[in-house]
Amino acid sequence: MNEKKGAEIKHSSKAENILFQINSKTKLGDLRKIAKDVKKDHELAMELWSTGEFLPRLLAILIMDKKLLSQDVLNELDKDIQAHPFNERNNLMDWLMANQLTKDKKTIALMESWENSPSPLQRRIFWYYQGRLRWTGQTPPDNTEDLLSAIEANLAQEEPEVQWAMNLTAGWIGVYDEKNRTRCMKIGEKTGLYKDEMVSKGCTPNYLPEFITIEVNKRQ
Repeated sequence: MNEKKGAEIKHSSKAENILFQINSKTKLGDLRKIAKDVKKDHELAMELWSTGEFLPRLLAILIMDKKLLSQDVLNELDKDIQAHPFNERNNLMDWLMANQLTKDKKTIALMESWENSPSPLQRRIFWYYQGRLRWTGQTPPDNTEDLLSAIEANLAQEEPEVQWAMNLTAGWIGVYDEKNRTRCMKIGEKTGLYKDEMVSKGCTPNYLPEFITIEVNKRQ
């Protein structure tokens, strides 16, 4: 899986045909249309993955067979993703979570085991998944107290990609769990994380006191 970018790799005609359709103007919706036609094809997914390129790898994720995503395979994918720039890296891992890892009990169990993974990308997904459970209105596991204690202890010194997901989890706990709302806001006040961040019009700031206040008001 760990192919070098730019290396001459011979692809199957099926892969070549798909790669011909992907260029800098390709949108995520276009990738989803291609994936809908292909359906599930793990072998083709690994061929597209071997290009080392961002958009083919996003498409590869859509057509992977989730039943073949063991911890060892995910470690290899993770290692490959580390070669991408920061934003691409996070996009690939989040896309993998949303389109594959949340779809099967086995991979959900793997995500839930990643809180202390040596990989920051896997730690990011552990936290992103916990936040996602809350914002999608699913009944979250009875682990809120443990999560908040870990956030309070570790948020300030975590890697930026993990900080974002931990902050997100604290934000959604604060929105939906009234008894912990003040505690979550205080986490933001203490760390000052995202306090001076500029956001686009209509977007909610990531700074916890503002995020929680705005999202709670939307729901009242």
